Amino acid sequence: MVIERALVADAGAIHFLQQLAYISEAELYDDFSIAPLVESLAEMENVFQHQIFLKATADGRIYGSVRAQEKDGTCYVGRLIVHPDFQNQGLGARLLSEIEAFFMAVGRFELFTGHKSEKNIYLYEKLGYVTFRRETIHSGLDFVYMEKVKT
Repeated sequence: MVIERALVADAGAIHFLQQLAYISEAELYDDFSIAPLVESLAEMENVFQHQIFLKATADGRIYGSVRAQEKDGTCYVGRLIVHPDFQNQGLGARLLSEIEAFFMAVGRFELFTGHKSEKNIYLYEKLGYVTFRRETIHSGLDFVYMEKVKT
């Protein structure tokens, strides 16, 4: 797999992959109105204007992606996605490491996931992230906010 910066021309493939990757999260929370599933292609294309997207490709197909932006010395990481057939093989960790390398000048990284997303939390902890806040979104969902501070 090659990991490189995505272009807005990749938005359609990334949008399709995002829909595919987040179905399991929607099922976990019994909520198919989660932001990654309702984000339109046009909305995603607009996000390319102010966030960096990376993509993981092989044989001309996109199998993973992550997006991030820097604000006030913090890199806010979002929507780390991996094709379901390639999950649990290290691709998510590689994507996260690559986005951290892209934003190597910042002192802090922040991301969030749902409280039931144990595999996500395990991955983030394995890569040095620690929980610093938990926020109830509704009765079935808490967001777990995690950070990684450079020393």
